[in-house]
Amino acid sequence: MSPSEPMLHAAGVTLGYDRHTVFDGLDLHIEAGTVTTLIGANGCGKSTLLKAFGRLLAPSAGEIRLAGTSVRQLSARAVARRLAILPQKPLTPAATSVRDLVMRGRHPHQTLLRPWSAHDARLVDDALAAAGMTELADRDVTALSGGQLQRAWIALVLAQDTPVILLDEPTTFLDLSHQLEVLRLVRRINADQGSTIVMVLHDLSLAARYSDRLVVLHEGRVLADGDPWQVITPEVLGTAFGLDALVIADPASGRPMVVPLEPTTTDDAAPGSSGAEPGSARAIVHEDEQEKMAS
Repeated sequence: MSPSEPMLHAAGVTLGYDRHTVFDGLDLHIEAGTVTTLIGANGCGKSTLLKAFGRLLAPSAGEIRLAGTSVRQLSARAVARRLAILPQKPLTPAATSVRDLVMRGRHPHQTLLRPWSAHDARLVDDALAAAGMTELADRDVTALSGGQLQRAWIALVLAQDTPVILLDEPTTFLDLSHQLEVLRLVRRINADQGSTIVMVLHDLSLAARYSDRLVVLHEGRVLADGDPWQVITPEVLGTAFGLDALVIADPASGRPMVVPLEPTTTDDAAPGSSGAEPGSARAIVHEDEQEKMAS
């Protein structure tokens, strides 16, 4: 991969299912070493694009490049040595320990001439430790809580030891504390290992807090693309989600935080009040953020 080559690149990609086209001629690149989150309304194609990046869905036109090479030129095993993907609802095997589950992450690297090795065992131990699952390594996966199970799956992805990680809604069905736990782990993986991570998330405020870059997908195209303050704006929220919202600075992180507004009508607003008109959205930011955006 040349210094100027993105780690992932969707070049003129057309994607869809049966007769339904989701993207037509989409161009999007993902830079190495970044955490990028895809956001957008349900059905906008976030998971579809992630599957294409992971070679699980072939485009009918254009190509997906991984480190400068078309994934069509790579075998499934070759892709799995370079890219790990955690689907939205992975099928949890029965009667399997956490360690056995995580060991599956080493399968793409093994051949008849290269069976299980001490190196594989060390990577599994490191993955369990990174995900905070060492003490639960011998527990049956079906006995884990939702947050523990998600960390076990992330440990499998870590054991796969790839420079690129794709996560499709890694916080789905988790309570807030476990969502934060998983996203902190994602950021730690990125910081410690320099991994390129692409996620799909629904919570806009958490996406803004834990991502370097946000990409908003809408009606088969990229509606907005940039750092969280560039992307999380009232105008983008209104177009992509049909949402009236305040955008304020998160007191904890300084990143944008979305506060949805109740729809209002002229009957709801008291005389002389500053109630928002239907379809409008407002932004409130700290002075330092206003200066940042102005510059």
